[in-house]
Amino acid sequence: MKIALINENSQGAKNAIIEKALRHVVEPMGHEVVNYGMYTADDAAQLTYVQVGILAATLLNSGAVDYVITGCGTGEGAMLACNSFPGVICGHVEDALDAYTFAQINDGNAIAIPFAKGFGWGGDLNLEYIFEKLFCEEPGQGYPRERAVPEKRNKKILDEVKKATYRPLEEILPELDPELVRGAFSGEHFAEYFFAGCKCEKLRAVVQSFIK
Repeated sequence: MKIALINENSQGAKNAIIEKALRHVVEPMGHEVVNYGMYTADDAAQLTYVQVGILAATLLNSGAVDYVITGCGTGEGAMLACNSFPGVICGHVEDALDAYTFAQINDGNAIAIPFAKGFGWGGDLNLEYIFEKLFCEEPGQGYPRERAVPEKRNKKILDEVKKATYRPLEEILPELDPELVRGAFSGEHFAEYFFAGCKCEKLRAVVQSFIK
């Protein structure tokens, strides 16, 4: 699995801490981490939580990554922005129990963490516990296990609802404020990482039109 890490501007300074915790947990599992930044609070590319949603949706819908780890101060803005787009099911995760139940019950492909809320002593350990429980088992098995059948049924229903209520991302991006979209794609390594992993030619072309 290819996992993207995305930080918005209020929490850019924590990127290295988050990346270290994520790599420590998931690389021994065989997963790959791709850090899209922000890398520091002073990066030239300043991502808002709305741009985090644009970037996360682009990465997931294009197949450039399989999962997105993101967040903001409270995690709420990043979660709402991610869920504003097709192809993204983002959960708000504060602790290991949230991570485990979201993975097993909701079987999403992104999480938003409140990186400022209660992030003090032991914050790095809490991140490790979150990532351990998020990826410790095959997702979507249900919790508790006797609830697996209705939970899997509900997840399929949600997937079909999202297909009916959202348009393809390649139709949405050109209708957004172009500066907003360009900003989402302005990270230091965005082009390098995205074009190497993109599996959707339509989205590749749309993204290319914004970064010429």
